[in-house]
Amino acid sequence: MSEIRSLENASERVSLRKTLSRTEIWALAFGAIVGWGWVMMAGRWVGLAGTLGAICAFLIAMVFCSLIGMAYAELTPALPLAGGELVFSYRAVGYNFGWFTGWAMSFAYVAVAAWEGPAFATAVDYLVNLPEIGSIWTIEGYTIYSPWLIVAILGTLFTVGCHYFGMRVTAIFNTIAAIALVVGGLVFSLGSITFGDIANAVPWFQGGTDGLIAVLLMAPAMFVGFDVIPQAVEEMSIPLKQVGNLVIFAICLGGLWYILMILGVAFGAPYAFTKAAKIPVADVTAYVMNSKLLGSLVIVAGIGGILTSWNAMYLGGSRIIFAMARAKMLPPIFAKLHPKYGSPYVAILLIGTLGLLGTLTGKNALGWFVDASSFGVVVGYLCVSISFFILKKKEPEMKRPFIAPGGRFMGILSILASICFIVLYLPFGPGGGLGYHEWYMVILWVVIGTILYLVNNLQHSYVSNEEREFLIFGEKYSRPARLNKK
Repeated sequence: MSEIRSLENASERVSLRKTLSRTEIWALAFGAIVGWGWVMMAGRWVGLAGTLGAICAFLIAMVFCSLIGMAYAELTPALPLAGGELVFSYRAVGYNFGWFTGWAMSFAYVAVAAWEGPAFATAVDYLVNLPEIGSIWTIEGYTIYSPWLIVAILGTLFTVGCHYFGMRVTAIFNTIAAIALVVGGLVFSLGSITFGDIANAVPWFQGGTDGLIAVLLMAPAMFVGFDVIPQAVEEMSIPLKQVGNLVIFAICLGGLWYILMILGVAFGAPYAFTKAAKIPVADVTAYVMNSKLLGSLVIVAGIGGILTSWNAMYLGGSRIIFAMARAKMLPPIFAKLHPKYGSPYVAILLIGTLGLLGTLTGKNALGWFVDASSFGVVVGYLCVSISFFILKKKEPEMKRPFIAPGGRFMGILSILASICFIVLYLPFGPGGGLGYHEWYMVILWVVIGTILYLVNNLQHSYVSNEEREFLIFGEKYSRPARLNKK
C-alpha cells in the first residue's frame, strides 16, 4: 500500500463531496426510474399487449432487473465510487473491459438526457398550447416550430445550470420534482381505477407473444435509473449497507408504479380514445374525471418525472465520464471539478451540449432515444453481471456490506437475465430488434468511442497499472499488489 500512497503526489486524485441526505437519495432513486415515459407510453403498452399482457411484460422486466440489481446491490456498497459499472468491470477484468462498460453506460445516460428536452417541450405544449409558428424543419413527419424548440432548449439549459451549481442545488430541486411526480401520478392512477370502468380494460391480452415482446422491448428503458445509484454513491452520506437495499427497493417500487399507471390508463377510457390522445395519461385523466384541470395536474407530475429522470441521467452520465477521465481513460479535462461548487462541470457541459443537439430532432425521436439507450443499458448490465460473477471468485475476501443471496449462482442468473434483454434488441431476436435510427445512434457512439479509445491510449500510454489503480479506487479501496494485474 505504501507504493500506492506514493502515487498520490504523482497523480492528483479528485473526489466528490458527500452531500446527499437520506431523503434526497430516495427522491433520486425513485425519480431516476420513474420519468416521463409512463405519461406518453402507458396507453401504447396497453394497446400492444392488452392490460394484463402489459402488466405481465413489466413483471417479467422487474424480475429480470431485480436479478441484475442483486449484482449492483452487492458491488455498489463494496466499491462505493463514482463510475459504478466502470469501477466494477475494471476491478473484475481490467482496463479494456472497464473502458467498454463505461462507454456503453455513458451512451445510455447521454441518449436519455438528449430526449428529455423534446419530452419537456411536449409537456409544456400540452399545458399552454405553444403556437405553431416559425417552422424550422420536419423530421419523420413532425414539424419543429420555434416556440417548441425554445422551450426544449430553455429546459435543457435550466437542468445543466442546476448540475453546474453542485449537488446541493440539484438534490433540492430533484426532491421537489419527485413530490410533484408522486402526487400527480397517484391522482391519475387511483382516480382512473376508482371512477373508470373495468370494461375499458378489455381485451386483457392482445397481440399474443409479439405484443408481449413489443412491450418488453420498451421496459428496460423504464427501469433505467437504479443503475444511477452507484454513480451517486460517492456523494451519499448513509450507511453503505442501506445502499444495497436501496437498489432492490427502487426496482420493485418502479415496477409497482408502472403497473398502477397501466391499470389507470386501461380503466380510465376506451382504448380508441387513448390511442387518439395527444398525451394519453393526461387526456385519460381529463376524460374520466371530466376535468381539464386535473389533466393538467398530471402533466405537471409528468414534468416532475421529466426533471427527476433528467437530473438522474445528467448525474449518471457526468459521473461516469468524470470517473473515466479521473482514471485517464478519457481526456483529463472531463475530471475537473468546479472550485466552488464541486461539480464535474466540464462533463456536465459536454452532456448539455449533446442535449441541446437532441432538441433539434423533434418529438418523433423520443422512441429512437428510448430504444437506443435501452440497448446501451442492457449491455452495461451484462458487463456488471459478469463482473459480479468473477469477483465472487477473484476477491472472496472483499468487504461486502450487502451480500446478494445465492452466491455465484445469482451471478449466473444475472448474466442470463442480461442476455435475454440483449437478444430482444438484436435483428434475429423475437421482437425484430432495433430500427435503423437506433442502430445509427449505436454505431455513431461506437465510432466515437473507438477513436477516443485509440487516441487516449496513445496520449496516456505512460500511466502505470499502479497509478490507474489509485486513480480509480483511491487508497481505501485499492487492491493488494498480488491482485492488481491487468
